[in-house]
Amino acid sequence: MPDLSGINVVTAKSRAFLNERQTVDYQTQREACLNWLLTFGKDPDRVEGYALGTVKPRAARMDQFYRFVWEEEGRYTAEITHDHADAWMTELAGTDSSTAHKDCCQKAVKMLFKWRHHEHGLEEWTPEITFYTRDSASNPRDYLSREERVKIREAVLEYGSAPSYSDLSPEARDRWRIHLAQRFGKPKSDVTPADWDRANGWKIPSLVWVSMDAGLRPIEVERAITSWVDLDNQLLRIPKEQSSKNRDNWLVGLRSQTVEYLERWLDQRDTYARYDETETIWLTNHGNPYSSQSLRYLLHRLFEEAGIPTENRRVSWYTIRHSVGTYMTREEDLAAAQAQLRHKSEQTTMKYDQTPVEERRDALDRMG
Repeated sequence: MPDLSGINVVTAKSRAFLNERQTVDYQTQREACLNWLLTFGKDPDRVEGYALGTVKPRAARMDQFYRFVWEEEGRYTAEITHDHADAWMTELAGTDSSTAHKDCCQKAVKMLFKWRHHEHGLEEWTPEITFYTRDSASNPRDYLSREERVKIREAVLEYGSAPSYSDLSPEARDRWRIHLAQRFGKPKSDVTPADWDRANGWKIPSLVWVSMDAGLRPIEVERAITSWVDLDNQLLRIPKEQSSKNRDNWLVGLRSQTVEYLERWLDQRDTYARYDETETIWLTNHGNPYSSQSLRYLLHRLFEEAGIPTENRRVSWYTIRHSVGTYMTREEDLAAAQAQLRHKSEQTTMKYDQTPVEERRDALDRMG
């Protein structure tokens, strides 16, 4: 068992916030985390831990993060989330602290979620904001260019589709039965013409097109429910209690074509038994809400379908979100991007106030 005597497991500031029972619970959580980091944290497969000199300062910043969460929630909780982490990064981005300090805070939170991933099966955290110590700036991750946005919208209409059942020869139908049986996890003999309709359904197109308009975070895809949808006014109405940052009620505009696809999906959705007991708009084929991992997998498949290379790119579902912020800022202004992306702070949106690379390239052509 590693020696934790050199680390302040429960700081005086945290003790001041907690009652006796909460202190015991928090200390137990902290000790489990710190012991794991010192024993396994650097490379769990090789049982290689971080050095005490690395863990000690990051443990102090993890403690700051927990206190931030408690103040935000107005109560003690050990169940920190990705939303909590993103909210702290947003607050740090608006402070006068050095970029080096912000970067160290981010690394500490990543370390905390690494422990939660390996010990509790929760997903590791991919921050919305990345702090770069070289230029004291916080920048968005990779985003889709305008051309790539069009390609993704078109690719999802092709993705997973099947030829019309009536247009196939008996031999071709047999091959497609085998394919659909594998895809939907059922015996070939159970595949029916209804499975062709399912393959050509509107779930994935609606999910992607709504995300392309609204810049949905992974947690928002997971939380999205039918009562958010206002088809008549072409809006998502996200109430404060269900919004990612839990700050305001949000009205998020959608394109008319997106609304058409979403309406088609909601009609189809009513025919599937797995949706009988839930308001969740989109579920995976296994009946689970979409996660960051499943959405990342989907986006990589769409990149393949669209012929968009992924080499030297950090592709995640936030790639879609960051493209919304970048081009909404260019087409309208920061206020429009702030409202569409549901940012509480204008400073969070300001990272999108930069000229996209293709527009800079066009400027060079005009300059001669």
